[in-house]
Amino acid sequence: MTPTLVIVPGLGDSGPDHWQTRWQHKFGAARVRQDDPDQPTPGAWAARLQETIEATPGELILVGHSCGVLTIVHWAAQTGGHGRVRGALLVGPTDAEAPQTAALYPAVRALAPLPLTELPFPALVVASENDPYTTFARAEELAAAWGAELVSAGEAGHINVASGHGDWPEGEVLLSEALHAWTPPEVVRF
Repeated sequence: MTPTLVIVPGLGDSGPDHWQTRWQHKFGAARVRQDDPDQPTPGAWAARLQETIEATPGELILVGHSCGVLTIVHWAAQTGGHGRVRGALLVGPTDAEAPQTAALYPAVRALAPLPLTELPFPALVVASENDPYTTFARAEELAAAWGAELVSAGEAGHINVASGHGDWPEGEVLLSEALHAWTPPEVVRF
């Protein structure tokens, strides 16, 4: 059985044209809805992720973007994970500790410091080489700390609508590869 996706948006809840929202509708994914999607706090945002995980049956793959990535790593650090979470696709992690990010979006600073502990499930970090919110070198550091594989998206901006990633078909390819990699060994895909 294919795991259910759990969409974990960043600031602003990833609007209607964002690839996360499109994936939610296309793949029948569950979605984390924060009370205030413009004011992140590690505790409240992680608690809402936990609620969504508990309310969604079956095996799960978390799909985070930007501050949604940070929500996932804070949640994992706080809870130690959940037995039904089989992996995560972490796209465009925002560096909440970087001065330039805090200058653009002061609310993001609330997510600092970033947990730098290995995640309790396999993860794939997809990072852009010209993301205004995280340098590629920092994304490499974060992926290594989280025990995640890193994939370069090239010069793709923040991998959002503003950078031309509404549909993001390359992301679907990465998602497919990730889902295949996390399929239980007793399941054979043709």
